[in-house]
Amino acid sequence: MTKTTRLSTTCTLQLRKKKHRLHKNSFEAAVIEAVDEGFALFGHSSKQAIYFHLENTFKIKKQEIPYKIEEFADAIEQIFGAGAKLIEIRIIEALHGKNQGFVHFPKKRDLMFTEYVDSLHAFLRPQTF
Repeated sequence: MTKTTRLSTTCTLQLRKKKHRLHKNSFEAAVIEAVDEGFALFGHSSKQAIYFHLENTFKIKKQEIPYKIEEFADAIEQIFGAGAKLIEIRIIEALHGKNQGFVHFPKKRDLMFTEYVDSLHAFLRPQTF
């Protein structure tokens, strides 16, 4: 007597979730690295002190910066005053260098840091069909 066995395998792929995860990580990593580069102008010890101040005074952890851009911008303005604009420009330069192909057209004549980061976030967001 011959026995016949049928094997059936089901494979499910969830590419959208994986894509979203990659987007999230790339956006977060790009912003955090750019902020690090912006703060690096002050030296390692000062950079650590700034992160400490952001977390303890403004309740913004380093990993939360990409999603608390408005609060981050307000915090560095309170810390550095008019000098915050120079840090924002440095962060924008670093972000631009990490995201070739991204072009930002400001809505107003002035370049706004938060608007730039929001625009980059939208650019890196995966398109769903």
